[in-house]
Amino acid sequence: MARLVLVDTCDQLPGLLPMHGWSALMSSDLVVVGSEDHPFVAHLALADLRYETVPPEGSAALGRTDLLSGMSPARKRQAERVVEVAEAHGEVTYLFGPDDSEPFTRALGMEAARRGVEVEMVYFMLVPKGARLLDLVRVQERLLAPDGCPWDREQTHDSLLRYAVEEVYELAEAVAAGDVAALREELGDVLLQVVFHAQLAEQADDPDRRFTIDDVAGGIAAKLVRRHPHVFGDARGAGEGTARSVMASWEELKAAEKPEREGVFDGVVAAQPALGYATKLQSRAARLGFDWEHDADAADRVRAELDELLAAERPGLRVEELGDLLLSVVGLARRLDIDPEAALRGAARRFRARFEAAVARAGRPLSELTRADWLALWEAAKAAEASEG
Repeated sequence: MARLVLVDTCDQLPGLLPMHGWSALMSSDLVVVGSEDHPFVAHLALADLRYETVPPEGSAALGRTDLLSGMSPARKRQAERVVEVAEAHGEVTYLFGPDDSEPFTRALGMEAARRGVEVEMVYFMLVPKGARLLDLVRVQERLLAPDGCPWDREQTHDSLLRYAVEEVYELAEAVAAGDVAALREELGDVLLQVVFHAQLAEQADDPDRRFTIDDVAGGIAAKLVRRHPHVFGDARGAGEGTARSVMASWEELKAAEKPEREGVFDGVVAAQPALGYATKLQSRAARLGFDWEHDADAADRVRAELDELLAAERPGLRVEELGDLLLSVVGLARRLDIDPEAALRGAARRFRARFEAAVARAGRPLSELTRADWLALWEAAKAAEASEG
């Protein structure tokens, strides 16, 4: 009796089959796939397994769809031909591919039953988390191929840099807004930048400048394991499990990994936004003992710097004093465990929303508004915001 074994596959990881899937392949007389570019073909060749391609006939494979079967006539005929191959060879395994849908699977089963061919289904079970990342890698590899996208092929690490910065800011905006859909989309855009740069590096002319996306992923995975001995290793001790102790351990391990750094501020990127740069410098200094003893001391410094700013008479001195005031505010934020960049961004977002609401409430040309009018509109916008929140 003829037997047809239908084996489910993972499109992203075609060579990764459960043991019962490989057993079905190894015990069959012939393996059938739907196209020569099936992702499993290379693995069949490596395993020295005989296979045959049974593609849809003609270009109508993706054409007119029959409303009852949910398939084009060409796909329906393909299902019939797969069953015919099973009848001719005894035991055949059909490997599902990216183009095989539920209606096609159903048609195979129904056709086999009509012809008296025994059918067995072998499911892939669980697809590993992260498998869809391979789709992105393949798409970007295709875009950078010789016959890929002209714009993508013109890019360099330098030309892409501004897009990476923009995407991170858009990600920050999505987080600040609490927009989950935007967060998911912006994370994808940031991820694209990583994959794009890695693919460019893989295709670099200079062998010394080449690396792959696997080098990137493997490097950060190894770093995370190395810097979390309390999770992956045997390091245990007082303070285990607290964020402060974990951060202290992280910095110690980081310093041990980079012994070439001699200056206390080596590794602090000066090109980052000023608030982040100031926070990082102060954090480094604080770890070496240069810090306020109490939060109240940091608050007093803010007041003192404000007084010095107000007392400054020369324009140049005012600039310096304003910088000192901002730096002292950053120090207070650090003491209070507040990210000053996120705090300022949130304040700017609230200012924008309140001002736009005030303008919408004005009801007359803005040039006619008095200071008192503006204040009343502002307070009304704040009150409306509070009632909505």
